[in-house]
Amino acid sequence: MIHATLHQLKVFEATARHGSFTRAAEELFLTQPTVSMQVKQLTKAIGLPLFEQVGKRLYLTEAGRELFGTCRDIFSRLDQLEMSVANLKGMKQGKLNLAVITTAKYFLPRLLGPFCQMYPGVDISLTVTNHERVIERLANNQDDLYVMSQLPENLDISAEPFMDNPLVVIAPRNHPLAKEKDISLKRLSEETFIMRETGSGTRRAFQKVLDEQGLSVKVRLELGSNEAIKQAIAGGLGLAVLSRHTLPFEAANSELIVLDVEGFPIPRKWYLVQLAGKQSSVIASTFHDYLKTAAPQYVQTGTVEPAPVKAAV
Repeated sequence: MIHATLHQLKVFEATARHGSFTRAAEELFLTQPTVSMQVKQLTKAIGLPLFEQVGKRLYLTEAGRELFGTCRDIFSRLDQLEMSVANLKGMKQGKLNLAVITTAKYFLPRLLGPFCQMYPGVDISLTVTNHERVIERLANNQDDLYVMSQLPENLDISAEPFMDNPLVVIAPRNHPLAKEKDISLKRLSEETFIMRETGSGTRRAFQKVLDEQGLSVKVRLELGSNEAIKQAIAGGLGLAVLSRHTLPFEAANSELIVLDVEGFPIPRKWYLVQLAGKQSSVIASTFHDYLKTAAPQYVQTGTVEPAPVKAAV
């Protein structure tokens, strides 16, 4: 390993992540033969094969998996060093890696915008995916912070609530129940519903409410996208339970409406999550502190006013 260079490790990490010399070369703006040569030299320095090729796909060997984990640790520590040095200079700059469940896309960009204005030296990498994939990324410690509403039960994590995530019943604006007040769950159960996929936290929360009342609903469609569900509601295919955040603040002219149903909204929270014991980077800690003040402001107004940017020392 003493003969391995940082550049070789960077090339290897990109190749392992993509499972392809070609895609790694595209990311690093190198030629494919250059990437292959760097990996070959690193393999020689390690003394064990790092990849095995099946068809056009590269797979990590046991030694490759060990090295891949080490590379990610090395680059994470180097990123933290860079951010710490910038912080000592009186600047906030570096990279913040976030992974969030799909529903968070309705509000998180509005919170990130002012944050980036306050800290223009910070680059954001935002991964938006389903709940299972976010948990997988969390377990592998792939990001700095995670935003979710349903916390995993099998991981040792640190989670802090930062904003309410109320679940509401959504209907077409011209639905017969749209003008009624305090609609009973029994009356609601007579309607046809559009549900999120099995395993969805939203679906579990709604099912729990139904089970407590000994009720069930007819499910016409199961969809994995909030946007697809909203279009289906507008098309008259049924009602749905979704996060209030899926509807914009400017919803006066929307085709959809929130019904007044007993027991709703179902109270839930948005959490900022990381693995327990993980040392947060300077940027991650700064974003954490920012959310404490920005999230309540967003809930009240739908916008966040960025604080003045402090001049670098």
